[in-house]
Amino acid sequence: MAEYLPSPRIARHSWGRLELEDGRGFRDAKLFPGGAREWDWNETGTSHSPGVQPADVAELVENGASVVVLSEGRNRRLAVKPETLAWLQDKGVMVHVLETAAAIELYNELGQDQAVGGLFHSTC
Repeated sequence: MAEYLPSPRIARHSWGRLELEDGRGFRDAKLFPGGAREWDWNETGTSHSPGVQPADVAELVENGASVVVLSEGRNRRLAVKPETLAWLQDKGVMVHVLETAAAIELYNELGQDQAVGGLFHSTC
């Protein structure tokens, strides 16, 4: 098995809040091997539609994620641009797109033995 930095685990989540095992909390989060930060949609001009852009996931891959989990929001209101999926595929990165609670569960599971990254939208 290849060596990789562990990704932070999500300990708790509710509408508008994600909390990591280390106690840090976010509204929306970018998580990747070795790190975590607030996901500020304004950095890339992201909105619910057209959705997650390649620029949103690039940091995850740059930090070593070989698999990426994308949250669509709790009511599946956040889209993912087809260009984003194509960009990840071109980089050889496996991607999963799920409702937020399911995305968190899968992300935590994958992070036990893989270099996983994720974008998590905690509301709609």
